[in-house]
Amino acid sequence: MKWLESNPKWVILLTGLAIYVVHLGIIPVTIMEARNFITAREMISDGHWLLTTLNDLPRYEKPPLPSWITAVFGLIFGADHLAGMRLPAMLMALAMGYAVYSLSLSLIQNKRHALMNALILLSSFYVIVITIEAPWDIYAHGLMLVGISYLYLFFSVPESLWKNGLLAGLFIGLSFMSKGPVSLYALLLPFLIAYGFVFRYQGFVVHKKLLPLTVMLLLATLVSIWWFLYVRMADPQAFHEITEKEAANWSSYNVRPFYYYWSFIVQSGIWTIPALMGLLYPYLKNRVSHLKAYRFTLLWTLFSLLLLSIIPEKKARYLVPVLIPLALNTGFYLEYSIRNFKNGMAAKERFPVYVHFIVLGAIGMAFPFVAYFFLKNRLEGYWGYYVVASICLFTIGAFILIQLKRKRIFYAFLLTIVLVTAIKITALPLVGALEKNPSFKTISSLSESAFAKDHRIYAFGEIAPEMIWVYGVSIPVLKGSEEITIPEGDVFGVLVVPAEEIEFKSIFDPEYTYQLKTVYDLNYNASPGKKGHKNRLVSTLYTVKKR
Repeated sequence: MKWLESNPKWVILLTGLAIYVVHLGIIPVTIMEARNFITAREMISDGHWLLTTLNDLPRYEKPPLPSWITAVFGLIFGADHLAGMRLPAMLMALAMGYAVYSLSLSLIQNKRHALMNALILLSSFYVIVITIEAPWDIYAHGLMLVGISYLYLFFSVPESLWKNGLLAGLFIGLSFMSKGPVSLYALLLPFLIAYGFVFRYQGFVVHKKLLPLTVMLLLATLVSIWWFLYVRMADPQAFHEITEKEAANWSSYNVRPFYYYWSFIVQSGIWTIPALMGLLYPYLKNRVSHLKAYRFTLLWTLFSLLLLSIIPEKKARYLVPVLIPLALNTGFYLEYSIRNFKNGMAAKERFPVYVHFIVLGAIGMAFPFVAYFFLKNRLEGYWGYYVVASICLFTIGAFILIQLKRKRIFYAFLLTIVLVTAIKITALPLVGALEKNPSFKTISSLSESAFAKDHRIYAFGEIAPEMIWVYGVSIPVLKGSEEITIPEGDVFGVLVVPAEEIEFKSIFDPEYTYQLKTVYDLNYNASPGKKGHKNRLVSTLYTVKKR
């Protein structure tokens, strides 16, 4: 226990590595990952470092910083090395843990409490998911969080103004270079509003901080916009078209009602009950050890939620900026519970704590039975993982309940973190035992096949980024947004997405004949016709011959 409290940074490092770095190559590439990886690969192979591309077409929707970082790792590990390409996003998640610890320590001056906040964030469900589902987001929010940690110091302490101001400006700009103004709006703006409400910018001496503040803003602006200005001048037509499309999406794409995000606490996963309790200001205001800091994290969370709710376009992954201050806010409830559970809490106050840890303990102890029920016919080759995972999770679950019975809540908290790391290390490989799609067929070998060497391969329709990533090189597109191109040559191959089959055949009749060669299906677990099977991950390869 003393070692943990004396070495919080080591605890954060070990926890982050266990949750984010182990088994990086197991889960199939997602659509957002594939886009980022393809752009990085084309930087390496084609030199598209500034005028970024996706399948050799302009890709200016997102700034290039995450792709640059990914490309550097691709140069080190190889552009086809999935774990190596995923590693920088995972390290950014780890950096978020350190940034939360640093910010929390500045707020509350308590190492154990700050460590708890960092561990809560690192083990939150959608923070883990976002590292795979959308790498751009983790860069934007991670870098912004680092910038905010320096910005808080710039506002609150008189020393090191230039250092804190320049670092804040740099990281805020780098966040913008990761996903535009998303984190600026959803994380920084609510931070500034909450800070003004609670701390009222006390101690902010204008004449002392005006010059470093000005330089900070100029630095953040310069780092943020230089690439956009370059692309605007170098490729104005494509930049204009993409900008118009992106702007339209904010008001017409994935439009959801205002209250869509108001179940946000469940996205924190295992911390849902403590997160809910942490939002009960009338209950906690006289119980927390740092009332001002608690008010600040509460308002930061609520303002972030409110600002995101105003935007018409909504997706579950857009909630990650809310989960960051929510982790800090949840820490206040857990810190109070740990400090007072034995002697200072009434029986009815203990009830949510009991429910929280009983549920977690039950999850761990139930794993062997639930996993066997769902996987019993498909465990061949996975029995070792199943046995190890079952022993580990059952044991950890039992120890959580034992510590709860002894009213040692901090130990139960730490065991919860151990439970999450054990799931990642021992249970994640069992996804390979899930039901397989009998029609699964990868496209990875096509680019090196004899057919591809003898015939040029084209795509008809919007082929899935995952398909292009697995294929290994870019695939020229015959059907764009405005025109259809007929390739030169008497014989060539065409990959056709299901939605474009009819138009494809009508375009090439009667001057060409077409023959179905094979069907590629990247749906790993979902069979055709079943829920979860995505037609966009299917492409049919035709041999097309001129009559």
